[in-house]
This record gives sequence, structure tokens and C-alpha cells, in this order.
Amino acid sequence: MIRLRHADETPHEASEINVTPFIDVMLVLLVIFMVTAPLTTVNVPVDLPSSTEKPAPRPDDPVFLTVKADHSLALGEDDVTMGGLASALAVATKGNKDERIFLRADKTVEYGALMGVMDKLRAAGYLRIALVNLQGEAEGSAGPAPDAPP
Repeated sequence: MIRLRHADETPHEASEINVTPFIDVMLVLLVIFMVTAPLTTVNVPVDLPSSTEKPAPRPDDPVFLTVKADHSLALGEDDVTMGGLASALAVATKGNKDERIFLRADKTVEYGALMGVMDKLRAAGYLRIALVNLQGEAEGSAGPAPDAPP
């Protein structure tokens, strides 16, 4: 027996979109981004550029504090100990705690050791600290490139 359909018997089409797969994909992407975002900020290599800006004028008699490669300190040309730093600074600055201290450090000194010296300066009351660098030279530009013609 053959049965013919009438116009009112057509199946209704679903007019709603199933959003469940879309939500599942979005949640998976959210989890992926939440896991990978902290990993992109850890262990970022930092190559700090040198300054080519014209240096600020220095005072007539600047006070230089140097952190040597072996972590020993020198105030001007004289060696000082970490314990005697505050009294040596008081003599060098004539008791003026507002005088700027120019801090130099060897390239091999770790960041933590340099921050320890800065903490000692702050504890002694010297808050104006200037870090000294080589002006106008990029790192490694002491001579021609290895494959540059002589």
C-alpha cells in the first residue's frame, strides 16, 4: 500500500541550534589558555639595552660605590667592608644623606648581591642612588664583529 503525505503532515524542522558542542569547545580553549598563560611569562630571557641618552651632569665631587666581581666594596678608591659602609659613607658625604650615591657593579655580580648593597644604602639613609653604566656602547660592541672584515 502506498501512502501519500498531505501538506500538514510534514515533520517540523528544528529551528533551534544545538550550542552544547560550541560551549564544550569554548571550555576546552579556556582551560588550555589558563594552563599555558603562566608558562609564557616564566623564564623570559632579558637582554637589557645600554643607554645612548646623554648622561645627566654629575656633581663636582661624586661619591662612587663599587661592587667588585668578588663582591667586595670600594668607596671611591678605598676598600670598605659591608659593616663599615654606613660610617664610610657618612665621612665621604660629610653627613649629607641627600647626596646622590653613584653605584657601579661588575658585570658578573648577581642581581641579588647588588640589591643587598642597595638595601644597605637605604638602611643607612641614602635614598638617592644612581646606577652607572657605559654610555653609548651596546653590550659586546667593544670591537668589530667576529666575521667583519679587518
